[in-house]
Amino acid sequence: MNPQTHLAIDGYVDAIPAPGTGWGTARFDLIHSPTGPDRIASDVPDTVYACTTADPRIADVLLREIRTGDLLRVTGTVVQADDPTAPPRVSVDSLEVLEAAPASVLYELLLERFGNYVVVFDVDRDPVPVFTASGHWVGEAASPDAISDLIDAYEEGDTR
Repeated sequence: MNPQTHLAIDGYVDAIPAPGTGWGTARFDLIHSPTGPDRIASDVPDTVYACTTADPRIADVLLREIRTGDLLRVTGTVVQADDPTAPPRVSVDSLEVLEAAPASVLYELLLERFGNYVVVFDVDRDPVPVFTASGHWVGEAASPDAISDLIDAYEEGDTR
C-alpha cells in the first residue's frame, strides 16, 4: 500500500462510533474481511481500519444511526502508520450503509396481558409480579402456574 491511497473499503463496524477530538468529528473501527475470487489466500486475516471523519454530516450519521455490526462502505484516504503493527488510518469523506445489523431484542422481560391484569415474566426469576391493567399491585405469583390462583384470590378480596 502506498503511504496515502484513496479507496473504498467495505467492512463491519467493530464498536459504536465515538465523538472525535473536535466538533463535527467522529471515530470508529471498521473490520474488512477479504472475500471473493480476488482474495489472495484463504488464511488472509481481517484488516482493522481506524477511521475518522471531519465531515459534520457524516459524523452526525455515525453518532446517531450507526451500530455495531452494520456493514458500511467508506471512501477516503488510507494512510499506513509508520508502525507496521498499528492499524491503517482512514480519513473518511463518504459513507454508505450497505446493510444494517439485525436489531437486538431483549428476551429477559416479557409483559403479558391476562384480561384486566398484566404479568411480568423474567427469565432469571420464578416469581411473577402481577398488576392490574391500570397499574395497581396485585401480588407476586410463586410461579407462572400460580398466576390464575393469585388473580382469583385478588378478585375475591384476598390481598395476600
